[in-house]
Amino acid sequence: MSDLDSVIAASFGSVVTRAQPVGGGNIHDARRLDLADGRVIFAKSAGRAMAPLLEAEARGLELLAPHLRVPRVLGRGEGWLALEWLDLHPPDAAGWESLGRQLAALHAVRGDHHGLDHDNFIGSTPQLNRPAESWREFYLERRLRPQVQLAHGQGHRLDEDAILAAAEACLGDHEPAPSLLHGDLWSGNVAALADGSGVIFDPAPYFGDPETDLAMLEMFGGPLPAPFLTSYGALPPDRSRRQPLYNLYHALNHLNLFGASYLPMVGQCVARL
Repeated sequence: MSDLDSVIAASFGSVVTRAQPVGGGNIHDARRLDLADGRVIFAKSAGRAMAPLLEAEARGLELLAPHLRVPRVLGRGEGWLALEWLDLHPPDAAGWESLGRQLAALHAVRGDHHGLDHDNFIGSTPQLNRPAESWREFYLERRLRPQVQLAHGQGHRLDEDAILAAAEACLGDHEPAPSLLHGDLWSGNVAALADGSGVIFDPAPYFGDPETDLAMLEMFGGPLPAPFLTSYGALPPDRSRRQPLYNLYHALNHLNLFGASYLPMVGQCVARL
């Protein structure tokens, strides 16, 4: 047990009886803290440089909480975040049905602009959310261009003008209403509880095109399960045209976070535009 664990427990008026490291991503330290009063907490901590990511996560969870099941934020402090402990399981058919229904409810929440009133992070990469009236402008200027320029700074040779031109052509006249998004909805960020209800976590939210969430959910998880599709509702018939474009943002981010092994994924997305 660390001194920080004791600090976290003290903020709840208790002491730690057991501290156990658990999986929680590759950015923060994550632990299960059992308190003397019987409560169990999922605690995440980070050094000073990474502390803003925890604050952004807390704000994202609080933004999404009225609309879908996420871990409740129990407390936060300097370099730590305490969340509700949940016993998570891979979603079965009931879990996917619940996730589809919840995500549809989230995407039904509308904003006045694409973006958000504050920036956050996608992984550990800063995610720019300055609002824009046009989805095309927002996606090209707040999503793709910053990632391409970051890749240039790391020595990757990408044709920025060609990528953005292909992206603009792919979007065409597609101008969706700004919907509230999870923002980082890969299959590792969804799970289910023992009662079958779905849970979604680790958000990077903003208002934008719901298709971006759906594209990422398929990016690393394969086709969307039938129970999810049934409960989510009708999908745009031409969304497959934009799927590689929306996956390109995350492919670029993986390139920037994890290196050149993701160059083929970037190239595949660009080739499909």
